[in-house]
Amino acid sequence: MTDQHIQLVVLGGGPGGYPAAFAAADHGMKVVMIDEGVKPGGVCLNRGCIPSKALLHVAKLINESKEAADWGVSFSPPVVNLDKLREFKNKVVGNLAGGVESLCKARGVQLIKGRGTLLSSDSIKVVGSDGVTSTLTFDHCIVATGSQPAMPPMFNIGDDRVMDSTGALELKDVPRRLLVIGGGYIGLEMGSVYAALGSEVTVVEMTAGLLPGADRDLVTPLQKRLSHQFKAIHMNTKVARLEATPAGIVASLEGEGVEPSQTFDRVLVSVGRRPNGRGIGLESTKAQLDDKGFIRIDKNQRTADPKIMAIGDVAGEPMLAHKATREAKVAVETLLGEPVEFDSVAIPAVVFTDPELAWCGITEAEAKAQGIEVSVHRFPWAASGRAQTLARTEGLTKMIVEPKKQRLLGVGIVGPGAGEMIAEAVLAIEMGATARDLADSIHAHPTLSETMMEAAESVFGQPTHQYRPPRKS
Repeated sequence: MTDQHIQLVVLGGGPGGYPAAFAAADHGMKVVMIDEGVKPGGVCLNRGCIPSKALLHVAKLINESKEAADWGVSFSPPVVNLDKLREFKNKVVGNLAGGVESLCKARGVQLIKGRGTLLSSDSIKVVGSDGVTSTLTFDHCIVATGSQPAMPPMFNIGDDRVMDSTGALELKDVPRRLLVIGGGYIGLEMGSVYAALGSEVTVVEMTAGLLPGADRDLVTPLQKRLSHQFKAIHMNTKVARLEATPAGIVASLEGEGVEPSQTFDRVLVSVGRRPNGRGIGLESTKAQLDDKGFIRIDKNQRTADPKIMAIGDVAGEPMLAHKATREAKVAVETLLGEPVEFDSVAIPAVVFTDPELAWCGITEAEAKAQGIEVSVHRFPWAASGRAQTLARTEGLTKMIVEPKKQRLLGVGIVGPGAGEMIAEAVLAIEMGATARDLADSIHAHPTLSETMMEAAESVFGQPTHQYRPPRKS
């Protein structure tokens, strides 16, 4: 490719990068998107959100086939064909990645497969996947290089039986014994997949609870269910050492009442992710990194360099695909001179375990830490007709409300389909809705979404399907 000048270069083709490229192209800008993946879509599409959800769907199906015996329907034990399962996962990824490439062509976005390194505030070197090197100059660049799994040196022992999330998604085999280091969402999601496929899963979490940072009311039903699916869950425990032996990976565990030396066939290290802010040439620009390696930005996604913007995981927490997509729109609208900034107050988070967890807005713990007066209201799914028909009554819908005006500040949900239900809460919080607004909006019956309505009813009265005796004065 010959050297050329471009209005906008987008560095990275993930859920931040390609929406930014598309939005800019839709407004008539000449756009080049540089992505070093074999296929566009970034980690989320190729090695994260999408393939893991395909596998989690299969895991849920396996679990339900066993649970159906309690409802009078029995199935033979499932026979897992790993080749076909991988084929299904890869087909989902391939279809979506192909769709992104097709949209690039339809919108006139030039996709360059290769690695880009900034040379200055207005130029970038590109080494294509074909080995050809070129230099582009640009008016603006949006950095959307994402993040990668963190692998502490102590766990990087040079044995492919020790995996990060990318390795776990390759599904090379179903190990008889799997150790998951880290009780966050990645560890629990992948642990759930392997447990359903037949692995004995042991989870080790160094803090006092699973999903650190999540509301304990939401975590409790999940932990209870996982305690039956996993062989063991060890809290307040750390892995001091891993050693590769012919018999397996020997893990040295430190925790009260935990067997100190245990052997596993595979180990999944899921202790978080780190931003890809280094090694892309930012030092050749005025853009700055913070102590954690995130690119410093303002509310318009602008860096300290007037020609460089940043979005997505590389631009700070929370490291969520949908946050990146919204930031992409903010960045492009800023370039177009629109009066916009990233001001979302209800960024949803979803953990796609079974049951799912989802929350948005402020949590009860955050309100307490910040000294914000709130009222907390819970509606148990045991009182939901739809939950009863699904035999999934462990769920809960929780609301955080401003006491005087009854404005909705936060919502947490645990139960099947929580990730779909949270959208209503996001809209309500962003629109400044009150509990009365939700309670007076007719929800279809029988649905799980009714639990939102009944939780809202409990803010100013009694929910229809639950009675709480009045407190004695």
